[in-house]
Amino acid sequence: MAHVGPEDASKRKRFRHKIIALVLLILACSLAIAFQKMAEGHRVIPVEAYMLAPFLLLLLAIAIVPFISSDWWGRYYPHVSFVLAAVVVVYYLFVLNNGPRMCVTALDYFSFMAITGSLFVVSGGILIRIPGGATPLSNTLMLLIGSTITAVFSNTGASMILIRPYLRMNKGRLSAYHVVFFIFTVSNIGGLLTPVGPPLFLGYLKGVPFFWVTAHLWFIWALETALVLAIFYLMDRHFYNKANHATAPVTKKTKEYFSVKGWHHSIFIVAILLAVFLETPLREIVMIAAGFLSYIVMKEEIHKENEFNFIPVKEVGILFFGIFATMVPVLDWLELNAGRIGLTEPGQFYWASGILSSFLDNAPTYLNFLSAACGLHGLSVDNVTHVKAMLGLLPVDEMAKLQIAADAPRMLNSFSWKYVAATAAGSATFGACTYIGNGPNFMVKSIAEQAHVKMPSFVGYMVKYSLPVLVPIFTLVWYLFYH
Repeated sequence: MAHVGPEDASKRKRFRHKIIALVLLILACSLAIAFQKMAEGHRVIPVEAYMLAPFLLLLLAIAIVPFISSDWWGRYYPHVSFVLAAVVVVYYLFVLNNGPRMCVTALDYFSFMAITGSLFVVSGGILIRIPGGATPLSNTLMLLIGSTITAVFSNTGASMILIRPYLRMNKGRLSAYHVVFFIFTVSNIGGLLTPVGPPLFLGYLKGVPFFWVTAHLWFIWALETALVLAIFYLMDRHFYNKANHATAPVTKKTKEYFSVKGWHHSIFIVAILLAVFLETPLREIVMIAAGFLSYIVMKEEIHKENEFNFIPVKEVGILFFGIFATMVPVLDWLELNAGRIGLTEPGQFYWASGILSSFLDNAPTYLNFLSAACGLHGLSVDNVTHVKAMLGLLPVDEMAKLQIAADAPRMLNSFSWKYVAATAAGSATFGACTYIGNGPNFMVKSIAEQAHVKMPSFVGYMVKYSLPVLVPIFTLVWYLFYH
């Protein structure tokens, strides 16, 4: 019998993993197609107030339990997520008899995991080396570049591409605040520039022109990015100077050059980003296929240098399974009661959509408030003409006809577009306030922890960073533009 060496055993194990992954992906795509058929004709039915409890319990568990016992949470968080999700699923299936509504959520979760997982896998095959040890200026420039390229690559794409080289360039003095400000700028604020990803992509699908977002929100992006990066630069310079005064050097100066290995994987990134404009489930199938093909041709040495493993995407998949399921009653309640909340001004839409986007998935939150803004003017978000009317893009005569027909608390005027802009600004940026406010946040956190960065707890992230840094900036934006 021939002896099997460690290298051969590793190759066989890798081959088995690929076969298992292929089977699971085919099964997932088949289920998505089935869910899409079952979701047809779904409706929103009033829910009992106590069904908001599973989401609140999951939120509290994520925030508090790791602080009490991180070992217990690390072992049992899948049980917590799945049990609370099961409570909601059973309620919708057997109490409300509203299975199609859960099928819609299953599709949303499938879409979320398709783009997050595929970009995570593809980015793992690209090794970017940046020369020299990071300085406060180079770090600030890196975050600025990351926040800017989200206009092309989306928050998720830019985050997955840049987080590993960013961690690598700071090796030797890497701290939690480096990762937190990466989440602020690259994973969230950069999403204001174009609707290439959620949540603003949903507005594009409803009739908001692609570059309307850029024209009406770029100055908010510029202000928020400038203020956040100024704070980061001062903080990083303080700790950099403090480290340089220590007896031991922070980093060794070695001759390094900028290099990119596995650059051909960028083809798969382009395929994933272009797939965003396809219909479900073809969109997700293309994304998954791109991720799988990237994994097949990926060089093992790049995997090792990137310290690539599936733990981050596993954690995100499990926790967001529970989040997507338990937030359904919250979103349904919001949709049915948005008119009773008393939102009548753009500033109120900014704060309401923003605060809820900090804890709920920002895509459906944005869509619900966009619907509420249209409803406030007697219009429908599902009518492209109505959406264009909200944006002031209709000819005067057509606008007059709609105005006469509309029986609403607010009449269309030259400032109605501010409701849409305020909702977009709140939904796209406030997700930075928590780990669960936006999909890339938790993924970046998990990748950083795999690189042995001690990240703050859920509450610590908010208390130490979000509240003192972001909330004053968001308040300034409200005062300047939506007050």
